[in-house]
Amino acid sequence: MVALRGKEIDAFLARPDPARPIILLYGPDAGLVRERADALLASAVDDPNDPFSLVRLDGDELSAEPSRLVDEAMTIPMFGGRRAIRVRAGSRNFASGVDTLADSPLKDCRIVIEAGELRPESPLRKACERARTAVAIACYADDAGALARLINSELRVSNLSIAADARAVLMSLLGGDRQASRNELKKLALYSHGGREVTLDDVMAVVADASELKMDPIVDGAFAGKPDLVETEFAKAMVAGTYPGMIISAAQRHAAWLHKTSLAVAEGTPVSTLLDSGFPRLHFSRKPSAEVALRNFSPARLAGIIEQLATAALESRKQSTLAAVITQRALMSIAVNAKRRG
Repeated sequence: MVALRGKEIDAFLARPDPARPIILLYGPDAGLVRERADALLASAVDDPNDPFSLVRLDGDELSAEPSRLVDEAMTIPMFGGRRAIRVRAGSRNFASGVDTLADSPLKDCRIVIEAGELRPESPLRKACERARTAVAIACYADDAGALARLINSELRVSNLSIAADARAVLMSLLGGDRQASRNELKKLALYSHGGREVTLDDVMAVVADASELKMDPIVDGAFAGKPDLVETEFAKAMVAGTYPGMIISAAQRHAAWLHKTSLAVAEGTPVSTLLDSGFPRLHFSRKPSAEVALRNFSPARLAGIIEQLATAALESRKQSTLAAVITQRALMSIAVNAKRRG
């Protein structure tokens, strides 16, 4: 079984083994899958933009003709040089093509397969793990150590350090998707250009505020019973590159806030008193939407929504390629049912 883990992954990515040209990248962090695939393909061919050097295949299309993968891998470039194949796996099975390639001599051709979360019994994962000429690399969300290293490496390029309080807040806002995290860090470095240290104010101005401004209308629209608003704002957030997992997290935090506040209301405390006193803390601009949400949902229903969002968060991590669909579906369900009584 060739399934790399820990430091083995870093070592392989730094110097890919030519004896194992078939590489499966899979897992819930779609950004990390893409980042690693880009790096492996860039080092495999002289020009990744040359369609004769880099062939792109769709896994679902391959399922109807798995032998096409073998044909492409065995093709000798017209003008010589190295060749690579990039396969985007879908929901259909093309593992038989990998099995055939595992017993075939590949010369100057690297095959990189990108997939979402795969169970151990997945035919594609099993095919790559048992083949002597293949490796399987899991791509999970960055833990605290990996996130800290990512922050350091991105800021170091701009000769920036970061204050301790700024680092703590920044780490709470990143993670889940490597590419999204890296994009936020590049924006932060650009914003802090000319300085020596990234401060908490910098993080709040660039990362926190930007994320919240994109997500607040979506979350507030859902709990206020405005499906049209949710659909429109969610589409904007996707175009802006917002990671769906961050939206789910924002919805979970708001649902917990509403549940705590609704319990206080049920005990006799007026809504206006709770909002004006800042219990729990909420930005003033969101108070009208919060009042509507508290009228729409009882504590019991909010508890059910908290469970519903937790399930959606788990499913979006398991099926990273469907994360946006799962997230939008969960929020639309909340919005459509917001004014239902009972």
